[in-house]
Amino acid sequence: MKKLMLFTVAIATFSLMSCKNDASKKVDEEKKEMAEERDSKQEEFPVMEFEETEHDFGTVEEGDVVEHTFMFTNTGEAPLIVSNAKASCGCTVPTWTKDPVAPGETGEMLVKFNTRGKPNQQMKQVRITANTETGKETIRIKAFVNPKNGGAKNAGSPMKVQTK
Repeated sequence: MKKLMLFTVAIATFSLMSCKNDASKKVDEEKKEMAEERDSKQEEFPVMEFEETEHDFGTVEEGDVVEHTFMFTNTGEAPLIVSNAKASCGCTVPTWTKDPVAPGETGEMLVKFNTRGKPNQQMKQVRITANTETGKETIRIKAFVNPKNGGAKNAGSPMKVQTK
């Protein structure tokens, strides 16, 4: 039994000692260059640059639905993908360009604000999730909403005001 154990240890030692080949010599230079190129591309990010990051609707009447289109350009090195946009309040609804925006191309973020039940000064944020370096961008809208007189009900549908 001791001989068998000694023989097994000798074989294992011999096997491990015979593997002293330099692993760096086995690296395929072509694969190394491909890996370096891939890694360098991971450092390239899209940049979401807005023409404006805040829009003021001015004074509007309570019950109006106002909207504004924020234009942005991808000034980065990779395609820009907006995965989500969420407003700070349910009265504000963003919609955006769903397709990837190539470097140098533009996209849109439409923000609608329903003023019903929102009298006086209002400021709302839209938080954007995208594949930029920070991963988060923010735009804002603001308005002064004239309150309805005496709580009278609006007989018609809300007026829609659009700005660009």
